[in-house]
Amino acid sequence: MVTMMNEIFILLIAIIVAVILFKVLKTATKMAVNAVLGLLVLVIANILLGLDIAYTWIVILICAIAGIVGALLIIILSYLGIAF
Repeated sequence: MVTMMNEIFILLIAIIVAVILFKVLKTATKMAVNAVLGLLVLVIANILLGLDIAYTWIVILICAIAGIVGALLIIILSYLGIAF
């Protein structure tokens, strides 16, 4: 009886850990895709518009969080000479 209770307890813990890992990895994947798309927009803008936006950790973090919208914000701020 005790062995069966231990197995059920271990199974429940394994299910909880699997659900948590799934949610964390799903979020990390979306963040990575946003970062790549945002950086791709920045690279294209640097090439086509001749902007000198440096790829600092702040720029990468903005692109990771906000994606293409963040990249466009960085491009606008750089174009206006306000930042970056």
